Amino acid sequence: MRVVFIGTGEIGVPTLHALLGSEEHQLAAVVTQPDKPVGREQRIEPSPIKKALAGTKIPILQPARIKDRQSIEEISARSPQAIIVMAYGQILPRGILETPRVACLNLHASLLPRHRGAAPIQAAIASGDPETGITVMYMDEGLDTGDILLQRKIDILPTETGGSLHDRLGQIAPDALLESLQLLAKEIAPRIPQNNALATYAPKLNRNDGKIDWSQPADILERKIRAFNPWPGAFTTVTAKSGKPRNLKIFSASIVDLVGEAGEILQTGKRGLVIAASDRALSLEEVQPEGKRRMTSAEFLHGFEAASWG
Repeated sequence: MRVVFIGTGEIGVPTLHALLGSEEHQLAAVVTQPDKPVGREQRIEPSPIKKALAGTKIPILQPARIKDRQSIEEISARSPQAIIVMAYGQILPRGILETPRVACLNLHASLLPRHRGAAPIQAAIASGDPETGITVMYMDEGLDTGDILLQRKIDILPTETGGSLHDRLGQIAPDALLESLQLLAKEIAPRIPQNNALATYAPKLNRNDGKIDWSQPADILERKIRAFNPWPGAFTTVTAKSGKPRNLKIFSASIVDLVGEAGEILQTGKRGLVIAASDRALSLEEVQPEGKRRMTSAEFLHGFEAASWG
């Protein structure tokens, strides 16, 4: 099958590699976001998808706006039988959805209709879901509302982080796609409408979403810390005796059976920093002070005196 792949994020790289290595499918072109400045130095970098194509002769399209007429015409000119979308970052217009002769498919990192939207991986962990997966769906003009072709499920592990779940979902996506394309080629691919009454939404996250609210229960906070590792990062604010507030990023924590006022410092000994939530408490394990390296909370406490936390 002649395919155009549209994607940007790292999670789509294994699926792109599967298409590149397939003898049954021809990759006519890849569409990805323009090169962008990244990091403190704001160095211009290509997307992970573009990097994965280094050394190949696959045509790469990088429109600033995929909705522009020129972009639609360039993709249509590739005459795809199928368009495959995964973690692209822009909404596709009707003109592209109607371009492929067979189907326009999206690989979404949740078990739809649960966690539609931009941050399904973090949402699944933060919500305490026991499982998640990859949904292959037929695209329409809604936000992850199209009919389901198939789903592949995996358990969410007790120690799962946003980063580890991202990588695991990326690894199961290629087989889900290749099976979907086989079903389409045989003209036996199902179309299962989503139950909109069961839909939940996972909106795009920003750094401020990671702020810890110590008035919440400890289990909710522990899941949030894991879900937001590495992005956007969970953090609390500490004000040094110098009076300057700083963010303390939290990468891991465990629940302990201690109680106190929400946000109260319960322990600062060799076990590290223990802070009360609304019910129990969290023992902070790996943290990163603003402008510093990652370290244990015990290391952080050594030589640092806080005036307040929050």
